[in-house]
Amino acid sequence: MSTATSSKTNERPGTRAVHRGARVSATKVREVLDLIRNKPVGEARTILQFTERGAAKLVIKVLDSAVANAANNEDIPPDELYVAACYADEGPTMNRWRPRARGRATRIRKRTAHITVIVGRYTPAELDERRARAASRGRVETDAAAQRARRVARSKASSETADEATDEAEVDTSAEDTGTDTEATEEAAAESDVDEAAAEATVEEAEATDGDAEESADESDTDAEATAEAAAESDADEAAAEATEDDADAEQADEPGKDD
Repeated sequence: MSTATSSKTNERPGTRAVHRGARVSATKVREVLDLIRNKPVGEARTILQFTERGAAKLVIKVLDSAVANAANNEDIPPDELYVAACYADEGPTMNRWRPRARGRATRIRKRTAHITVIVGRYTPAELDERRARAASRGRVETDAAAQRARRVARSKASSETADEATDEAEVDTSAEDTGTDTEATEEAAAESDVDEAAAEATVEEAEATDGDAEESADESDTDAEATAEAAAESDADEAAAEATEDDADAEQADEPGKDD
């Protein structure tokens, strides 16, 4: 385990994070900080998650900030970090008053604290010792960045697979829709052809009916003309017969005179 080389706590080497003006007393925060001092970052975070103290929520945020600063600013993997130092200083105290008996008032002190967490990096020898100890216990410690990279890769692969499946489903759906639309278009075209054929047949039937009507009208006109001609001939024959009868009567009337 790394030990401090400086006599002052606030001068410890490492990456730090500070939370100033936390609305909690420094005494309550120190009880929580004593639990994680000189602990590996992962173990310290686990301890804070299961600590039933209100200050633990504030301390875990400061610890995460210090780890993030080390990872982003100095490219140090989180599994190589430990809590090198942590302390809480008293901040400004806000005074409030509570009315009491006989016109008196009691002071209420709203205390604040400045929480500091410093994370340091294990030496290569210490890292090898920790990994050997973990391997002897059946535990395998891996790089947190590598684990995260693998998780990200798996997530991307699964998302790409899901996207490909979705694209294939959309293509199949579009193909089915296209086939359905083509069939519907063909059926509509066939129905249209049938309707056009029926309309043409109706028109032809109407034309044939009109032709038959015209022929019937022509035949009727011819029959009427023939009937009129026959009637005229019959009238002429009757007139001729009457004229013949008149001539015969006239001749008979003239014959007695001739005898006298």
